[in-house]
Amino acid sequence: MIDQYQHKIPETAAPLPAGNGNSCPELLTEDELVLFLRIAEVSSSRNHHNVIEHLKRYRNLPRIRICNKVLYPTQAIRRWIKQETTQSD
Repeated sequence: MIDQYQHKIPETAAPLPAGNGNSCPELLTEDELVLFLRIAEVSSSRNHHNVIEHLKRYRNLPRIRICNKVLYPTQAIRRWIKQETTQSD
C-alpha cells in the first residue's frame, strides 16, 4: 500500500513563463516572484527584497503564509497586476 502522504518533492522549482507556454507554479516563492515581476530589469534597487517589501506594504501585493513562509499565489498576482495597471488614452 502506498502512503498517500508521501510524495516526491521536486529538486528545483517549476520554470517560470518566458512567453513560450511554459507553466508557472501556483504559489511563488519570493525569489520566483522577483523573476516573475522582472524586478531586476525594471528596478534600480540592488536589493530586490526591499522592492517586494515595498509592494507588500504600500501596494497591497497579495500573499499567503504557509508554515511561517510567505508565498505569492500566481493567479492573485496576475489579478493584482491588472488592477495596478494604469491605462493611458
